[in-house]
Amino acid sequence: MKNILTIAGSDSCGGAGIQADLKTMSALGVYGMSVITAITAQNSMGVHAVQEVSEEMIRQQLEAIFDDIEVDAIKIGMLSSSTVIKTILSTLKKYSCKNIVIDTVMLSKNRYKLLQDEGMEALKKLIALGTVVTPNIPEAEVLANMKIKNENDMIEAGKKIQSLGAKNILIKGGHREDDCTDVLLLESGEVLKFPEVRISTKHTHGTGCTLSSAIASFIGKGYSVEESVKFSKEYITEAIRNSFPLGKGVGPLGHLIDLYKKANIEY
Repeated sequence: MKNILTIAGSDSCGGAGIQADLKTMSALGVYGMSVITAITAQNSMGVHAVQEVSEEMIRQQLEAIFDDIEVDAIKIGMLSSSTVIKTILSTLKKYSCKNIVIDTVMLSKNRYKLLQDEGMEALKKLIALGTVVTPNIPEAEVLANMKIKNENDMIEAGKKIQSLGAKNILIKGGHREDDCTDVLLLESGEVLKFPEVRISTKHTHGTGCTLSSAIASFIGKGYSVEESVKFSKEYITEAIRNSFPLGKGVGPLGHLIDLYKKANIEY
């Protein structure tokens, strides 16, 4: 079994963050491990508060894993400050970590700021370590300092983000109204497009976390970047198709739909 590490924040209602990552990894047959960077108070209505884990505790979590366990791939999610990012960056370099997937989390669905402004420059330095970086369109606009209106803009923004040092960039098209095609810019210079039919549901809590942790899982299992993105999109499409209501707001994905079916659960 391959060992995949997620470095991200905790979601108290279980739909995103560390919890979504571990469910995804379990569903895809890898062993999930976690380093928690922040604790959030959130539910289906949105994020209400964030408390950052100390720099020293984050470093000790990382070292405890790297000193003992071989890590086949890493997914990085919510990082709230430059201090946290610099700690993670230096530790990853110290252990010569590989197969790093970076989900550039900046805002929650209810527009709660998850990355402070002062952390942006540090995030750009972390991106240089990325095997795959997975911004959505609003995040890509910030990183590339440009507006994105169409696929050509997505490609141009991807190249700008790639110039920060990341090998492969996947710009997610879910925020576009007319088309939700994802665009993958490979290290080789090739540009691949992944067209998708939009699924009519509001229950999409944790989609970015789920996709990036799925990509890390497949890369850790030895698949190419192109294959990993393809298989991850197939997984998340099925998870969105089987998403369900929880609470009063946006519900989670059906991460473990096969297990739910075996347990004869109806929802």
